Amino acid sequence: MLSGVQAACSALQEAINAASDAPGEAVTSSTRRSPRKTSTAAKNQIPCMDPGTQELLGYVPAMSAAQVRELVARAKAAGQEWRGSSFAQRRLLLRIILKFIVENQQEICRVSAIDSGKPMVDAAFGEVIVTCEKIWWLAQQGEQYLKPERRSAGTMMFYKAARVEYVPVGVVGAIVPWNYPFHNIFNPLTAALFAGNAIVIKVSEHASWSALYYKRIIDAALAAAGAPADLVQIVTGYGEAGNALVTSPDVGKIIFVGSTHIGRKVMEAAAENLTPVVLELGGKDAFIVCDDADLSQVLPTALRGAFQSCGQNCAGAERFIVQERVYDEFVRRAAGTTSKLRQGAASGGAMVDCGAMCMPGAAEKVQELIDDAVEKGAQVVVGGQLPTGGDGCQFYPPTIVAGVTPEMRIWQEEVFGPVMAVVKFGSDDEAVAIANDCPFGLGSSVFSGSRSRARAIGARLEAGMTSLNDFATTYMCQSLPFGGVKHSGFDRFAGIEGLRGMCIPKAVAEDRWPFKTAIPPLLQYPVSDRAFDFVSALVWMFYAPGWAGNAKGLFNLISCFLPGGGRKAAAKSANGRKDE
Repeated sequence: MLSGVQAACSALQEAINAASDAPGEAVTSSTRRSPRKTSTAAKNQIPCMDPGTQELLGYVPAMSAAQVRELVARAKAAGQEWRGSSFAQRRLLLRIILKFIVENQQEICRVSAIDSGKPMVDAAFGEVIVTCEKIWWLAQQGEQYLKPERRSAGTMMFYKAARVEYVPVGVVGAIVPWNYPFHNIFNPLTAALFAGNAIVIKVSEHASWSALYYKRIIDAALAAAGAPADLVQIVTGYGEAGNALVTSPDVGKIIFVGSTHIGRKVMEAAAENLTPVVLELGGKDAFIVCDDADLSQVLPTALRGAFQSCGQNCAGAERFIVQERVYDEFVRRAAGTTSKLRQGAASGGAMVDCGAMCMPGAAEKVQELIDDAVEKGAQVVVGGQLPTGGDGCQFYPPTIVAGVTPEMRIWQEEVFGPVMAVVKFGSDDEAVAIANDCPFGLGSSVFSGSRSRARAIGARLEAGMTSLNDFATTYMCQSLPFGGVKHSGFDRFAGIEGLRGMCIPKAVAEDRWPFKTAIPPLLQYPVSDRAFDFVSALVWMFYAPGWAGNAKGLFNLISCFLPGGGRKAAAKSANGRKDE
């Protein structure tokens, strides 16, 4: 198998090299990027910018609804072939992709850094490691969760064999955000393909440039594994393209990752065809620090949770709820490190800790939340001011704000930026109340020197995921589902639940032994006068709570077949009424 993967990977690399002149070519040197142009893009084009330098990377197509429908049709045809593929072939495809990722980490991360503004280290964390872990888990364990699963046939159906078969939905439609361009494509892609589906992925207009490079990897991997060429389609475009995907009658399931506002619109549009939807929406994760926690362990994790990828994480820590005895020390030590963080363009040559905000206008929105908090009494400890200079680059400094209270917008609204908002608590009950006083409920973390205390607090949090004495480790455990509650959405991707969610669970029952089963003669049309007694006897025999009742049922069942048996009761219960 290894030699087969090696040969396929060599073919994959050759295919990518052969396509190096294609539009959207990955660039690893600033000398290969054009400066920003003053002319506006055509209506059917999306201009792609480096958010850290505002240099123009190029243009990608803004697809029309008709173009999207064509891509869905091609994926559907390819999916019909792929659904009959063996798990061995699906594993081969995954291993080809995994080997390529491992051997090309730097280029993958470089492309992501240029397109989304994140530093290389953050790309290694959020793009490469989690994707490799997902593929590894799927290849090692995925098959056992998609094979037909035997289930109990119950009491009366003891002579039947029952099972659940996991049938591919056909075409999966995914609409993914811009924060992790590589992982957001390969996360739904790998699960969908391993489950036997085709997939059409609509990428964000703010991270479309990298998608064309990643598509070349996908196409070459499909060819190397002998999979249908049209199995994976990438859609670039605006709202029209996304709506066409969601409303397509040929899409069997929609996965949407994005804002709560747009998630509602996606669900409304998908209702037209009753297409099932997975919604992974906003988050404002609580990060609880008890007074018996080890701050030397907690602080580096807290800073990573707040400032990883400039705070642009679905399950990023936003609310740091710290017990009053260690509150001042936590803020002081966190501020000391935060003030030393280096920020700059991730596509430059210097090492930086924080890059740029990917979406235009995001830094200004963060500033609005900070200004509102300060106006209502919060204190900015570090950062808190937009950089001056007016060069158009999308930076916001790593910021710590203390004294946050419920009347502030930052208490309730998702920041999605490099801001650590710190809140003080007294008792564990108060910590839980503060954490749950939020419209979102995606992830959460609890730190305590006592495992039982951390578990007790975590069990009461209204969140889809909880990491104890760590941050976001549930996502690295790829057997676990990913998703939230409340305004953070519903259903799950990732894990066993997410993998099976790519399928229709089909219930199947058949005879356990080699003989035919038929409706008993007393129940065949026209039914016998003894039909009700016969059914009643079965109920007594199988479901009465004691042996005496079971024996009564058996006796009554036998009496239905004896001369004269059951006739008196039948007369009383004819047409559902007793004789007067």
